Amino acid sequence: MSETSGTSRVLAQLKSESGEVLGAPFDLPLDITPEKLQLVCHALLEKEETTPYAFFVNDREIVSDLQDIVEKEKLGTEQVLDIIYQPQAVFKVRAVTRCTSTIEGHSEAVISVAFSPSGRYLASGSGDTTVRFWDIYTETPKHTCKGHSHWILALAWAPDGRKLASGCKNAQICIWDPATGKQVGKMLTGHKQWITFLSWEPLHSNPECRRLASASKDGTVRIWDVVLGRTLLSLNGHLQSVTCVKWGGEGLIYTASQDRTIKVWRPDDGVLCRTLQGHGHWVNTMALSTDYAIRTGAYDPAKASIVHKDTPEPAEEVKKKALERYNSAKGTGQERLVSGSDDFTLFLWQPSVDKKSLARMTGHMALINEVCFSPDARLIASASFDKSVKLWDGKTGKYLTSLRGHVNAVYQVCHHSLRRCQNHSLHTNPLLWFSVILNEIFNC
Repeated sequence: MSETSGTSRVLAQLKSESGEVLGAPFDLPLDITPEKLQLVCHALLEKEETTPYAFFVNDREIVSDLQDIVEKEKLGTEQVLDIIYQPQAVFKVRAVTRCTSTIEGHSEAVISVAFSPSGRYLASGSGDTTVRFWDIYTETPKHTCKGHSHWILALAWAPDGRKLASGCKNAQICIWDPATGKQVGKMLTGHKQWITFLSWEPLHSNPECRRLASASKDGTVRIWDVVLGRTLLSLNGHLQSVTCVKWGGEGLIYTASQDRTIKVWRPDDGVLCRTLQGHGHWVNTMALSTDYAIRTGAYDPAKASIVHKDTPEPAEEVKKKALERYNSAKGTGQERLVSGSDDFTLFLWQPSVDKKSLARMTGHMALINEVCFSPDARLIASASFDKSVKLWDGKTGKYLTSLRGHVNAVYQVCHHSLRRCQNHSLHTNPLLWFSVILNEIFNC
């Protein structure tokens, strides 16, 4: 450390989150503020659009000035000080804190809802045994689909947006065409108990969107060819109900169960790769760090237009775009998975390479209903019966903060590409809220 005109200085190096060095080490005054670091960073990046950045030293954010961090961390000044810069979200929409619409139509409780990859349509499944499609922009019903004979428990859009799968309590799965509202092919049957979760093969793996994974209360996971209408593989290994299934972008399927385990499978031959253990009670929910990119496929919300244009593209072009978005979301590391349980804990994993957890995350005082990653995978949000939503670091699992305000159990947290929050409860109408809460974390 040197002193010039009474001001202490230090040799610093700016680095990105991935470790990429920005320029050469340079001399900085210790009293430099984040605002001035912004100017330095923008000058070195030489970008036309000025993105806001946050700056970190040893995972501690620079809030007032650099000297405050150096003193708190007791850092030596003989070596180059690494400063990590992290781009922040830019909100170009105005937050609205009221319900904008109540869409009526279902005659029984709405049990499941799902936005299309483009965000233009919403699908809802109800206790009245119907699946309904809604146009979000006009806030009007589009189609009512009849075919099930029991409650609709699970919905999943194909990542190309051209098919929707629905599963009911009678262990039946239907595939629907959102454009016409008609059923595609025959009903998929084979499970012995009700369907708990549905997940499509990612678009960058197969642009045809033919394969679908279904989880069931019967303890099995089935992989279907929705074109042929038959089971390709049945994954047996769990001892109790399978609560969640995720089809990852690295060519693996992840399943969570009430037998307290998470299993990793190869979808092509059904081989069990590894079993992840650590939870002491039912595993209720899972989320992948790449969920957002996988769910939205080739659709890029940054290029969305107010007037929707459904322009078909060649399959290879769609696959290429989806792969680019997936690789951007995944970054240089592996896919991460977070799991939540009845034992009040979360675990962070790298399931494609290791069965040992990265972190055990504690703090909730009741069972965990749902977990999700933010679209940029930097944050994890968890919803619990303890009436709170907690935020965690998406890479390390470190606890960040708690969001309190709910007066009862929190059932869901979710993200949407157009920053629209979906909220569904045990009412007959799905409610659509438009809101922005803390770095794209929407708690519903």
